[in-house]
Amino acid sequence: MKKWGIALGAVAVLVVLQILVVDGLLLGGPIPSGPYIHQIVMLVGINIILAVSLNLINGFTGQFSIGHAGFFAVGAYSSAYVVTTIGDSVRTVLTFLPVLGQDAVLLLIGIIVAAILAGLAGLVVGIPSLRLRGDYLAIVTLGFGEIIRVFILNIDAIGGSRGFTGIPRLSNFFWVYLFILITVMTVQNLVNSSYGRAFISIRDDEIAAEAMGVDTTRFKVLSFVISSMFGGIAGALFGHFTMYLHPNTFTFIKSFELIIMIVIGGLGSIEGAILGAILVTVTLEVFREFGPYRLVIFSITLILIMIYRPQGILGAKSLFKRFFRVSVR
Repeated sequence: MKKWGIALGAVAVLVVLQILVVDGLLLGGPIPSGPYIHQIVMLVGINIILAVSLNLINGFTGQFSIGHAGFFAVGAYSSAYVVTTIGDSVRTVLTFLPVLGQDAVLLLIGIIVAAILAGLAGLVVGIPSLRLRGDYLAIVTLGFGEIIRVFILNIDAIGGSRGFTGIPRLSNFFWVYLFILITVMTVQNLVNSSYGRAFISIRDDEIAAEAMGVDTTRFKVLSFVISSMFGGIAGALFGHFTMYLHPNTFTFIKSFELIIMIVIGGLGSIEGAILGAILVTVTLEVFREFGPYRLVIFSITLILIMIYRPQGILGAKSLFKRFFRVSVR
């Protein structure tokens, strides 16, 4: 009951913030707002979903995946295509609902499609490749991400190299941060279940886990699929916020950014992934005023963090454990 009470309270807070801050009733007050700040807040939220989901693979299962941008792209394009294709028909059927209700239904349809297709993509790449380990797995996942991007470049139905335009704006502050809550609760509960113990045993010593009867391939594929699904959800929210998608957004550089987020925050820490996503997203925007020196300064900052805090800012600490713990038998 405590867990659900906290979750419902968080949803209520999101509703209040959406109404008071984002929708403009407090614009011009002490709370910073405006389109630019709003965009940063939304991108921070989307990156949190991506970082927490990737941390399930890299941090808790101990695998080295650098193709998460591929699942991000699958979710973004599949949701955008489905919603733009059936949007008018759905609105015609749902004329009894207000516009906001129609938008919510369309967004949920897009998110469900994105999660399913991204999860299937994770399964397709996971079954043959997750028998590999270390550098070999990293190369396969990197290749998969690039295959997805090149594949999108050659599909005219979703814009190809021109980019996908005409996507309706359906996601907002409430939906993005609601799915952050869902992602965090799901990953935290999963990690503290018997499945999570199997993930962590694979990370600590895969050979010993196999000797104890853990089906390592099955659990690695399961971790990969769940992570991919949440990556697809983040893609759907991203596409319906920016209203424009281009394959260059989903290059391997995006995958490396996500890895930087979870390494800075602390591998194996959900709170670390959240902190890393916030720091990297905001820092890149703050350094934008330095022009061509932006990435140089950012790289130096990363090097200093890795020298003086190699385990990440939070290490493997968990502040959410006491709130989202489930009983494990």
